[in-house]
Amino acid sequence: MRLLILSFYFPPDLSAGSFRTRALVDALRRARPDIEIDVITTVPNRYHSHSQGAGDFEDIPGVTVTRLPLKMHKSGMLDQSRVFIDFARQVLTHTRGRRWPLVYATSSRLMTAALGSVVAKRSKAKLYLDIRDLFTDTMNDVMGGSLTRHLLWPFRLIERHTFRAAQRINLVSEGFLDHARAIAPSQSYRTFTNGIDPEFLETDFDKPTRASTEPLQVLYAGNIGEGQGLHLVLPAAAKALAGKAHFTIIGDGGRRVALEQALADAGVSNVTLEAPVPRNQLFARYRAADILFLHLNDHPAFLKVLPSKIFEYGATGKPILAGVGGYAAQFINAQIEGSAVFEPCDVNGMVAAFETLAANPWDGDRSAFKQAYARTTIMDGLAADILAIANQP
Repeated sequence: MRLLILSFYFPPDLSAGSFRTRALVDALRRARPDIEIDVITTVPNRYHSHSQGAGDFEDIPGVTVTRLPLKMHKSGMLDQSRVFIDFARQVLTHTRGRRWPLVYATSSRLMTAALGSVVAKRSKAKLYLDIRDLFTDTMNDVMGGSLTRHLLWPFRLIERHTFRAAQRINLVSEGFLDHARAIAPSQSYRTFTNGIDPEFLETDFDKPTRASTEPLQVLYAGNIGEGQGLHLVLPAAAKALAGKAHFTIIGDGGRRVALEQALADAGVSNVTLEAPVPRNQLFARYRAADILFLHLNDHPAFLKVLPSKIFEYGATGKPILAGVGGYAAQFINAQIEGSAVFEPCDVNGMVAAFETLAANPWDGDRSAFKQAYARTTIMDGLAADILAIANQP
């Protein structure tokens, strides 16, 4: 059996989708050692400020990875649209005349899923979608205003057609189910979430004892975009916590400049911004931190999401300062001890949540969480489901 996987990101690129797709490839090979997998992805491009070299083609046992070259881009919406059009054009050219029994497309962008549906139809293949974000929901919130209605209706049509074309859809958050069932009520859904990669389970993140007079080291590592909304909450909160906390922000994205400007305008001196780093270098930064910080912007669509960062942070055993609402807040409160949750963009709430963590140092055990959400276990389940669909007559 030979399968096609479409993923905009794949290692060594830095993104949740990249790590998830590689874990799935490994799981498929474990489940069926004789399987042949074609992965079509991009040359690493997640961050304009951080690029890693990778060959256009890579052959590993049972897997052929084709990396399509894209022009360097920044994180703006227009840039991303142009890049995706280039990606889609190359994918359609590369897949012309080829056949697979099943096409799997993993998509934080709706259009990767839509591209998968086109390739599957042309190849007379079954379609399995892995939906990691609700594009129309998110864009409706981010763009706002009456203009949104005129811009989004074609994407809603594409979303409906794409969802209904699939033989199976996996949603990475149970919070997505109501939206998905509203547009494709007869579809068959699964909810294999993100999870904890083996290297996080095998690493000791304990920090050497620090002097009690030192500010607590608070770390955020990830995207700095509109979805995270760091520029809306961090400057004022950090200023209020001067002398008590030092924040290190590692990452890049479309709102990094806005964050830098907001920090400068507020006269904040206890925040350090750093460029993205490879994942293996991130472990030492996690180990040196006292608290890990997570934040999503105050958009209704984000009430449904379950950020992959939650699993990574939870595996370290570190206290978590989380500005999230909806399903993510429910999940953290129920599953991850040693966390303090506050409403997104609530400066006073963030300060109070930090004070709670500072006053109640947590050094507990998350072994049950790590066992329940090990990426290997979750991906083995997803791989088995994909193979079951592929084997259907």
